[in-house]
Amino acid sequence: MNRPARSLLSLALLALAASAGATGLALPFSGLAPGTPPEKWIHTTLPKVAKASVFDLVDDGGSTVLRIRSDAAASSLSQALSVDPGATPLLKWRWKVSSPVKGSDLGSKHGDDYAARLYVFFDLPAERLSLADRLAIAAARMVHGAELPTAALCYVWGTAQAIGTIAPNPYTDRVRMIVLRSGEQGAGRWQSEERDLQADFRAAFGEPAPRVSGVSLSADTDNTGERVEARFGDILFEPSR
Repeated sequence: MNRPARSLLSLALLALAASAGATGLALPFSGLAPGTPPEKWIHTTLPKVAKASVFDLVDDGGSTVLRIRSDAAASSLSQALSVDPGATPLLKWRWKVSSPVKGSDLGSKHGDDYAARLYVFFDLPAERLSLADRLAIAAARMVHGAELPTAALCYVWGTAQAIGTIAPNPYTDRVRMIVLRSGEQGAGRWQSEERDLQADFRAAFGEPAPRVSGVSLSADTDNTGERVEARFGDILFEPSR
C-alpha cells in the first residue's frame, strides 16, 4: 500500500476513536507509571510495512515519558481530542531524539522519514476544500466508514531542510510539514517547543485554524532503513498568555 493510502487508513482509525466522543487534552505522560501507553492512545500499524515502531512509557530523570523505537519501521500513536485553537492556541511539548535520520528529506517520497514527528489533525469544513480534495476525502470516507480529518500540521525533527521550513508532505498537500529541529544540533538532549497553532495553520494553509480533532506521535524509518529512538514528554494545549 502506498503512503497516501496508508495515511488515509491511519486518519480513519484516528477518526473512529474520535467518534467515541473523546474530548479534552492529551494525557500527560508524567502522571503515568512506566509500561504500556493507556488505551486512549491508539497504536496504528500500517499495511505493507513489515515492522512497526515500538512505543512504551519509561522513566527519564524521574519523570515518565513516551519512548518510540524505530528500526526500519513505521507506525504511530494517536489520541482523539476536541480542542478549540481559538481558546487554547498554544501547543507545548518537549522531545528528544537519539540522532537525526540521515536520509530524511521532505522534498522526496523516499526521504519521508523523521527522527520524531508530532501531527496535529484539524476538522476543516469540507466547503473550504478544493473539489479534488472533497472528492478524495469523500471516497476515503466511503472506504473507511469514518469521518477523516481534512488537514494536518506535522512538526518534525528533520535533516535536509532548514529550521522554519514549511512545505507540503511529498504525498499529500493536506499535510503541511513544519521543520522545528534539523540535523545533529540538540540531538541527545531534551528540547522544549511552544507553537501557536493559529499562526502555524495560517502560515501553512493561508486561513484560520479550525477545531483540532487529534494528535499523533511517531518516529519512522521504513523508507530509509535507519534506526532511531525518540522520546516525548507531556503534550499540552494552553491559552495565550
